[in-house]
Amino acid sequence: MKNNLGIIYAVAACTWWGFIPIFWKQLSHVDSVEIVMHRMVWSFVLVTLLIIVSRQWREFKVVFSQPKLLFKLFIASALVSVNWAVFIWAVNTGHLVETSLGYFMNPLISVALGVVLFGEVLRRGQILALSIATLGVIYLVVSYGAFPWISFVLAISFALYAAVKKSVSVPATHGLAIETMFFLIPAGVYLSYIEVQGSGQFFTGPSNAWMLVLGGLFTLIPLVLFAAAAKRISMTAMGMVQYIGPSLQLMIGVLIYAEPFGLQTMIAFSFIWLALGIYSMDQLRHQNGLRRARKAQRIKTPG
Repeated sequence: MKNNLGIIYAVAACTWWGFIPIFWKQLSHVDSVEIVMHRMVWSFVLVTLLIIVSRQWREFKVVFSQPKLLFKLFIASALVSVNWAVFIWAVNTGHLVETSLGYFMNPLISVALGVVLFGEVLRRGQILALSIATLGVIYLVVSYGAFPWISFVLAISFALYAAVKKSVSVPATHGLAIETMFFLIPAGVYLSYIEVQGSGQFFTGPSNAWMLVLGGLFTLIPLVLFAAAAKRISMTAMGMVQYIGPSLQLMIGVLIYAEPFGLQTMIAFSFIWLALGIYSMDQLRHQNGLRRARKAQRIKTPG
């Protein structure tokens, strides 16, 4: 039952992330920087209220007595800010297909960062998957004549964000509160400035105001669901479920917003999908091997 509930939470979170571009498209008339700043402010307000209501304030305050932890969360804050800004700009300027490619590439980028940053040794399946994905990117660059920077910025920033978050041990709500808190003052100053200048959109009508506030809520909901899922299911299962998000983004970009998806893009995506298939099968075999080894160890160890 615990695993079933975890899968439900994970699918709900990733499905939410898959459909969220439709929401951000409704704010395409608002500058991307303004959206990100409002997202920071309202995410902080709402997640702080959640911490207070759930009576976690005492545990939350402990984080402020750990300078190293705060520094790591500041780095995470900078990375997620870049990710949010590029994602929202890309969605609202007709680059949803490229954003989906970035999130398809994310697990493979995470593997590469594991080698570079943590000295991890790749298995043969992982080497093969990375090699095929690299060929797909090279093909995309050659056929397009331009580097897919949107995809890479999204994939690398989120992979680095995940690597930083992996090194800290705080509840998801506490982490988000601290991360958004770091940019609360700059965001407040920026939003006040554009409102005084007359270019801000928050006070132009109740619809804009509510949509910008909802952006904070819609950031919080999938994060809480995902954190709840992570406590209940394996990382392998979590990794497989995460492909729901970019798959939905790709379909929405092509079918709803009629973004181009020509032969060159299809070939490049085919390389990535093949690489992800090999990577996923390698992960499943590895996890099954670990389970068998643990089971054998328990049998050998009496009592």
